[in-house]
Amino acid sequence: QPRLEESGGGSVQSGGSLRLSCTVRGFNLDGYIIGWFRQAPGKEREGISCITGSAGSTNYADSVKGRFTISGDKSTNTVYLQMDNLEPDDTGVYYCTSRNARRVGARCGWKIPGRSEMDYWGQGTQVTVSS
Repeated sequence: QPRLEESGGGSVQSGGSLRLSCTVRGFNLDGYIIGWFRQAPGKEREGISCITGSAGSTNYADSVKGRFTISGDKSTNTVYLQMDNLEPDDTGVYYCTSRNARRVGARCGWKIPGRSEMDYWGQGTQVTVSS
């Protein structure tokens, strides 16, 4: 059974940085789209970034473009989300999710796949940004 394990969340002040990690277990990172979604209190879960494999195409939501960077490490089967210049609106639970890139349909290079297009999810990690 594939598992995705997030870590790296925490509390920071506005303007600070955090790096989230998503360690994938049970399948090889390459060949999959890995996405980061977040859910703010009282809001829908939204996709904010994705990467194809460990070093393939990437995409970002407009709200995080220029501040967040997604990357992958094939040797550790881990995807990272470097978050800089954090804002209070970035507060929420951050989830790591996966989809087989060989399936017809969603492509990270076109746009971030929707929530229903993803297959497996981690438990989430809390990020809190105070002003």
